[in-house]
Amino acid sequence: MIQTTKVPELIDPQAKFTSNGQEAWRLLGIMAEFAVATERLRGLRPAVSMFGSARIRAGNPYYDKAEQIARKLSDAGFAVISGGGPGIMEAANKGAHAGRSPAIGLNILLPQEQAGNEYQDVSFDFRYFFSRKMMFVRFASAYVVMPGGFGTLDELSECLTLVQTGKSRRIPIILVGGDFWRGLVDWMRDSLAGTGMIGTEDLELIQILEDPDAIVEAIFNFYEGRGFQPTRSEREKMLNL
Repeated sequence: MIQTTKVPELIDPQAKFTSNGQEAWRLLGIMAEFAVATERLRGLRPAVSMFGSARIRAGNPYYDKAEQIARKLSDAGFAVISGGGPGIMEAANKGAHAGRSPAIGLNILLPQEQAGNEYQDVSFDFRYFFSRKMMFVRFASAYVVMPGGFGTLDELSECLTLVQTGKSRRIPIILVGGDFWRGLVDWMRDSLAGTGMIGTEDLELIQILEDPDAIVEAIFNFYEGRGFQPTRSEREKMLNL
């Protein structure tokens, strides 16, 4: 005789303590963040999202490199988007703030109280990671990924997944710091592509560059002949992320 699972056993015992009203307010909060952030960032294209560790301080070679890259991007006409906090995020905003184009900080409210850096021309405080990550993707014409920890890996993985699956448009994904990233890329080639978990062509979504001028040039080369504005089909993709 086949024993069936009783329906009550499928119900989360904590569900009885969850208020439907609280969930509804949370959804409204997420919607409000989407609406307000989208309105504030609407005119800031083209933009480049820069990711990296919050733990790196001024004087570290990666901090200095991030600042140089952001300054080059800003002077070339790109708004630079960072997470708004310390470390690489601060370096990115600092470099952009010193240049011609806006430095944008998408801050996240954390229990540890991440403090926003002082180099933000446009800033927005998010309560929800979900809506914050959406803004990084939606307004970026390229991603520049500096060395970082779990948060940086999460953002890199999110970008790769959206582009690989066609949920987001194809844009440059540039890793900075070959010594730092080479092991990961080799693992992707050997363990992911080598066992069929991804296609070998998926590795072409990533490029490793070191020189700030080469990074700016690579982004311009990608858009040569088509411009930075998303096509109609790309806009449709971004609306359905």
